[in-house]
Amino acid sequence: MKLGIVGLPNVGKSTLFNSLTKAGAESANYPFCTIDPNVGVVPVPDERLDKLTAMYNSEKTTPAVIEFVDIAGLVKGASKGEGLGNQFLSNIREVDAIVHVVRCFDDPNVIHVDGSVDPLRDIETINLELIFSDIEILERRIAKQSKGAFNNKELAKEVELLKALKEHLEEGRLARSFEAEDEDTLNSSIP
Repeated sequence: MKLGIVGLPNVGKSTLFNSLTKAGAESANYPFCTIDPNVGVVPVPDERLDKLTAMYNSEKTTPAVIEFVDIAGLVKGASKGEGLGNQFLSNIREVDAIVHVVRCFDDPNVIHVDGSVDPLRDIETINLELIFSDIEILERRIAKQSKGAFNNKELAKEVELLKALKEHLEEGRLARSFEAEDEDTLNSSIP
């Protein structure tokens, strides 16, 4: 599993990453200290695996791992290329799940990109940028799939599903809260 650590700049993403992975990634008090993602792979401790290894006299034991990715901070306007937005959004598409780190502490020695600490605003900023990015991707996919949808019922069904998802996003709701009326269509249409 690949887990992305995301949030605004200077909220503690790299600090959390270092705590989880012991990787020693740079963590500093200025925005965009992280530009290229830091990656750390951590084995998942599981006593059952040790017992199975002993039970079957395995020569090699390979534990499950979680790959943590410390992604550059996201700022308002990222979906339009602000800050490291395009790079951030590209990196986030490559992970299986995200951990959204939000700053909830005041410290005059730690810069906040928006000038003040407001966790709810910061959560909304990240969510809106993800929504805007998803809408852009859906628009391209709808345009591409619509060309073949006239002669293909499956493609037509997919286009309708994509349009419904786009409408859902345009209402300010995250993709994860979208519920398709037809689960079979959802499972077969969205890669």
